[in-house]
Amino acid sequence: MTILFSSCFNSFTENNKSIIINYKYLALGDSYTYGEAVCDTCNFPSQLLDTLNNDQNKIVTLLSIAQTGWTTTDLINELNSINPPSDFDLVTLLIGVNNQFQRIPFSVYEQEFPLLLEKAIDLGKNNHSRVIVISIPDYSFTPIGQYYTTPEIVSSEITQYNEFASTICEQENVYFADISDITNLGLLQPELVASDYLHLSSLAYEKIVERIFEKVSSILK
Repeated sequence: MTILFSSCFNSFTENNKSIIINYKYLALGDSYTYGEAVCDTCNFPSQLLDTLNNDQNKIVTLLSIAQTGWTTTDLINELNSINPPSDFDLVTLLIGVNNQFQRIPFSVYEQEFPLLLEKAIDLGKNNHSRVIVISIPDYSFTPIGQYYTTPEIVSSEITQYNEFASTICEQENVYFADISDITNLGLLQPELVASDYLHLSSLAYEKIVERIFEKVSSILK
């Protein structure tokens, strides 16, 4: 589990009075949030934080609750243990790849993803519009993924996970960011894959930030 706090002091002046807006960002997930095989500030939450803090009237702080290898069950247990406050202005959730990778029955994800989404909403001031769910990257489009079982099966199963998550998000009026078109280029564009030949690279995370930034900006306005 990783907890990362980071902030940048910015302000602007209106009628000779400094006005600063404080925001709290919570990132929930697994290796794709933690940033396995990339530098500490190269994962997408850190890159998003840096981009947000370039705004001259914001102070944004980040709490990241994520760890490589976590399943939906692991994230639920960690949240129950930490019991973070329900006062976050933005919450991102990216979880499920390890359910598939560890061959956990899909029914577990069907049961636990809605619970995690409900928790994310609660942590986002009980506001559905403050939550962004990001699709699970398809690791079959990586060199290592090509040799893990059958890539076509992996891709089909991850698509099943993402379609389920997307449907639940639609039902709950939560924004679902589909990044499949980015991560599925891993074999054609090796620079999108990290040095372990399995996870996403800093460049891929940069593209994810670009994909969700407009929505994030609308939330933190």
